[in-house]
Amino acid sequence: MEGNSIIVPIFASIFMLIGVVFFTGFVLLMTLLNGNIHYTTLILTVAVSLYVAYVLHMFRFFKTKKRVRIFWSIAGIALAGSLVQPIYYTYVDRIPTVDAEVNVYEYEPFTDSHKVATLDHEASLQLIDNLPKIDGATAMYPLYSAFVQATYPEKSYHPYQSEVMVNTTPDAYNNLISGRVDVIFTAGPSEAQRERAKKLGLEFKLTPIGREAFVFFVNQKNDIDGLTLQQIKDIYSGKVTNWSEVGGGDDSIRAFQRPEDSGSQTALQSLMGDTPIMEAPTEDVATGMGGIINEVSQYKNYKNAIGYTFRFYSTEMVGDNRIKLLEISGVSPTKETIRSGTYPIASDFYAVTTNTGNPNVEKFIDWVLSDEGQRLVEQAGYVPVME
Repeated sequence: MEGNSIIVPIFASIFMLIGVVFFTGFVLLMTLLNGNIHYTTLILTVAVSLYVAYVLHMFRFFKTKKRVRIFWSIAGIALAGSLVQPIYYTYVDRIPTVDAEVNVYEYEPFTDSHKVATLDHEASLQLIDNLPKIDGATAMYPLYSAFVQATYPEKSYHPYQSEVMVNTTPDAYNNLISGRVDVIFTAGPSEAQRERAKKLGLEFKLTPIGREAFVFFVNQKNDIDGLTLQQIKDIYSGKVTNWSEVGGGDDSIRAFQRPEDSGSQTALQSLMGDTPIMEAPTEDVATGMGGIINEVSQYKNYKNAIGYTFRFYSTEMVGDNRIKLLEISGVSPTKETIRSGTYPIASDFYAVTTNTGNPNVEKFIDWVLSDEGQRLVEQAGYVPVME
């Protein structure tokens, strides 16, 4: 190939390169935005293979069948290698993810939902104005939604855009510290949350309004039915790494954790005390601009997995036979064992305030502690603090 005859394939290759780079970049961006980072290698391998094949064709490399076979054999090996990760993650994606969350819209007050607990008479407290702005943990929303339906004026209270929100424990504490809400319903704060409040001259006031169990769960097919507190500490410190070490089958333990400052992660930290918690498993997550961050993995229901949450969360998950709750030191987490104090990891949950100027906040919390409020705690599925 000499003279002008080489110019055409050179320019064709350049134009093709520009097209391949543009199209591949677009596909990669869409893939990352959809959270499918594990397809990156496959996409690049396909793009490079096709482009190289085009260039070799333009420069008449494929003059013999032997050359064609050699090239596509090499390309085939590269493609096969790049398929390993997508195949693995496709398998992983088929394993159910247990979010340990409730559908908050099913508990929105003053809707057609029948899941919100109600009194059989009008509540003695009826607020008209100066409505306390509320936020809280997802696990608490079914409860404080019932409080709102009993005492607030009837109207729409969107879970994320109203006086009554549910933004998860970390965001609820942030909103309380910043003064965007008057009261939050949640588990106790983490040390980091206390420190953030202290730096702003704030101190949390924690009013116990009910009790709940901190529970651990495994795949329904796991041989283990219970653990001791020490065994849990050994698992989450990384000292115990195989189920056979605690009486189960010979299989490695996948110990999932929850995000920092979440109510359940704070509960784990409290349980562990001075015992260091091993590093949490993470996954790569695409951000909105195509970047990659690491986040704590959601619980995947592998046959060798273990996770934790609060008892209220777990009822629906147990009901569909995906998981089973573990006995702790021989005691099952039930309302009866929470009430009697025999379940070893039961704790209070709170109405948390700081320096609110809303005159109705104290009235509202006093009503929550009244017979009517505590009756709703019971009906909503929790254990009252005032028996």
